[in-house]
Amino acid sequence: MKKAALVTGGAKRMGRVIALRLAGQGWDIVLHYRSSADDAERTANDIRRLGAACHTLRCDLTEMEQVLDLVPRAAEVAENLELLVNNASVFERSEIAATDSALYDSQMAINLRAPFFLLRDFANKCAPGQVINLVDTRIGRDESSYAAYTLSKKALAELTRMAAREFAPELRVNAVAPGLILPPPAGSGEQFAGMARKVPLKATGNPDQIADAVMFLVDSEFITGQVIYVDGGEHLL
Repeated sequence: MKKAALVTGGAKRMGRVIALRLAGQGWDIVLHYRSSADDAERTANDIRRLGAACHTLRCDLTEMEQVLDLVPRAAEVAENLELLVNNASVFERSEIAATDSALYDSQMAINLRAPFFLLRDFANKCAPGQVINLVDTRIGRDESSYAAYTLSKKALAELTRMAAREFAPELRVNAVAPGLILPPPAGSGEQFAGMARKVPLKATGNPDQIADAVMFLVDSEFITGQVIYVDGGEHLL
């Protein structure tokens, strides 16, 4: 039986690339999405063309009842579930002074609370296996331009280390911290490319490089509790 992976936010952008890479390496995929049903089906069809099975599951990660049901549903459709990739994320600019409770709650619900309980349920139901969390190069700094988002990702990085210790040796838990990989959906590509000037390697990255890091961790049986920065050295600033 082939191994299977649950990828949250796997319908498009970085999640799609990660899911396709895993499928190309022989993994069956359970593809989570919230509102991108058409994108999810297109990605699922591309995965199936690679010879892997793919099941799509809708879940609103702000709704706890749905979050608590996601891993059991995934394990039901993919019996050999061995990997959870917590990729789904929301990213909204707001300094502390301008952050209202609704924005704070949505950032924390999707970026931290959902990964926390998905990891917990995966550890209890699917171990042995592994979890890879997608965090952000911002976790190494204290800039407040994306205050709630950055705080949620800092906490997710800490959860990575805590869970790696608690659930070893049955579960390996690691994280990848992307830097300038994709512009925001409504952002300017030209402005995004210009941001490369501040990065030590003077370049932006691409989702394939994040998939490379994910696959490295998947295949590295003696690594747990680590955060790999894929950011051109941005975390050094």
